[in-house]
Amino acid sequence: MSSRGRGRDRNSEDYWPGFVDAMSALLLVFIFLLSIFMIAQFFLSQQLSGRDSVLNRLNQQVAELTELLALQKANVGDLQSTISSLQTNLDQTTAERDHLQGLLNDHSGNLDAADGKLAALRGQLESEKSVSARAMAQIELLNQQISALRRQIAALEDALEASESRDRESQTKIADLGKRLNVALAQRVQELSRYRSDFFGRLREILAKRADVEVVGDRFVFQSEVLFSSGNDEINPEGRAQLDILAEAIIELEKQIPEGINWVLRVDGHTDNRPLSGTGRFRNNWELSAARAISVVRFLISKGVAPNRLVAAGFGEYQPRATGDTPQALAKNRRIELKLTQR
Repeated sequence: MSSRGRGRDRNSEDYWPGFVDAMSALLLVFIFLLSIFMIAQFFLSQQLSGRDSVLNRLNQQVAELTELLALQKANVGDLQSTISSLQTNLDQTTAERDHLQGLLNDHSGNLDAADGKLAALRGQLESEKSVSARAMAQIELLNQQISALRRQIAALEDALEASESRDRESQTKIADLGKRLNVALAQRVQELSRYRSDFFGRLREILAKRADVEVVGDRFVFQSEVLFSSGNDEINPEGRAQLDILAEAIIELEKQIPEGINWVLRVDGHTDNRPLSGTGRFRNNWELSAARAISVVRFLISKGVAPNRLVAAGFGEYQPRATGDTPQALAKNRRIELKLTQR
């Protein structure tokens, strides 16, 4: 019993140190593995941290590249606009180049033509040099002719001065003749005035008893009722008697006035302002006044008065002697006026 117990104790003592060594070795292995894990975890965490930093940097670079890409897109748009503008300018430049090329070609042609002309001018210059001596001779001849012309001009100036002197003398004579003519005309006018005074004085003596015949200024006035009936241009018997006296006085006056005095007896017809009906012989007062003046002239011609000494004129109602519509004013405006005057 005791030996079996001692044998078991001895076997127990033999297992324990091995177990402890195994556990120690296992613990060491575990510690080693744990250390290896910790080290690996450290390196892994380091690597993960570095990867996060790299990833953040990469994200930042991606953002920068995105901004750069947007800027590049904008620049690409600007470049495309610039390219389009440059293309347009290029087209315009090409067109201008073609135009300039055409102009250059034209100028080249003109230059060639100018060269031809220059060559021709050079030829002419050479030919002119050959005839310069003859030209000098002609110039000398022209100078001699100019001298002769100057002498002729001097002679003409002397003649002109003499002519101007004669012209001044003629002007003086013309002025003197004008004065004489004015004096003669004034004398003629005075003579005519004297004969007019004699004529009207004689008529005034003959017709002094008639109230419807009067002298107004330089006119002898017959009221129309003395010569015509209302609205008529035929001279009535009483008027014919009065005009007979007038014709005798005019014929006597014709014999006394010299031929040099160009006189006429003007017969003026006047009416009042009452309008005519327009259905008779005369449409208006113009025609009536002119017809009455012509009737008096015709009567005087029939009595022997020269036709070239008589003038007939019609004034209608437009030169009244009196204003208003009273019977007296209307009667005063209906008249035949006689005036001795110059033609």
